[in-house]
Amino acid sequence: MAESKYVSYTENLMKYMKLDQKGNAMAEYIWIDAHGHVRSKSKTITKIPADGNFKPEDLPVWNFDGSSTDQAPGDNSDVYLRPVAVYPDPMRGVPNILVLAECWNADGTPNKFNHRHECAKLMEAHADHVPWFGLEQEYTLFDMEDRPYGWPKNGFPAPQGPYYCGVGAGRVMCRDIVDAHYKACLYAGIKISGTNAEVMPAQWEFQVGPCEGIEMGDQLWMARFLLHRVAEEFGAKISVQPKPIPGDWNGAGLHSNFSTKEMRVEGGMKHIEEAIKKLEARHKEHIAVYGEGNDLRLTGRHETGAIDQFSFGIANRGASIRIPRECAAKGYGYFEDRRPASNADPYQITGIIMESIFGAVN
Repeated sequence: MAESKYVSYTENLMKYMKLDQKGNAMAEYIWIDAHGHVRSKSKTITKIPADGNFKPEDLPVWNFDGSSTDQAPGDNSDVYLRPVAVYPDPMRGVPNILVLAECWNADGTPNKFNHRHECAKLMEAHADHVPWFGLEQEYTLFDMEDRPYGWPKNGFPAPQGPYYCGVGAGRVMCRDIVDAHYKACLYAGIKISGTNAEVMPAQWEFQVGPCEGIEMGDQLWMARFLLHRVAEEFGAKISVQPKPIPGDWNGAGLHSNFSTKEMRVEGGMKHIEEAIKKLEARHKEHIAVYGEGNDLRLTGRHETGAIDQFSFGIANRGASIRIPRECAAKGYGYFEDRRPASNADPYQITGIIMESIFGAVN
């Protein structure tokens, strides 16, 4: 009976999704609120470009009530949405779009929680170095009763061991959501490069990149939005908290892989080592923007470095910075910053890496 009701619901929904839109497009404007979560609302676009490809400049600036998202006071609540990136909409299909937007105040200044603006300035100022990033987003799937999927109602599952990259019932949960998200990202043009089950049951990871400059933050935020939207349709919740469940489990991170054109060619190890020294000198500044609750994760155990100590090493997953063994052997490549927590803002992560290595901008 439950399956029959689900089929009926799906058939009814598709009946409306297939209706003619009379030459209009639905644009879902997406932004980041004061709490590091995505918000969105829909706008009808009455003029579609001849080639069907929208650009940010084709779209109007919009606004929302910032007092309802803790981004503005009630007596001056208008916050403006300036489109910065456009993606095909995998939920609604052609000609509909997803619009990533920056938040700006009525006086023409970037909103306090608009971390993209400063990041974009850093990326533009240091663009000659051709910075490439890759981010590894870990997350946990919860049911509507706030219990990780597949966990017993009273107690905990067996200790970690069989779950990482696991296959089979009892080892992995919610692969349907993971695969649906993967496909949605590919359709939207997100540079998702892979996914895998993590060491805790109901915990997964996806990777985005390599992306150049500001594109990294844009794509990671859009991938997060799609993850929440897909999970919403399956009746699941997404947690990107670094320690969503107490106990002897690995925390969730947002590891950042980084390289410049100088690091990716012969002799690049010299530039990698110089960059790591600059990161070490600003360890506290990085930790300050690398996510809330990171002290629960960076304990020096479970493949993490201690939060109050900076370390680096070749193939060492217990270090702050890991140099892959293959890169060390070749003498060039990239390094991995393992400090960011899973709830960190990718604009702040990539921005401070650029700032620490190449300098601040006005």
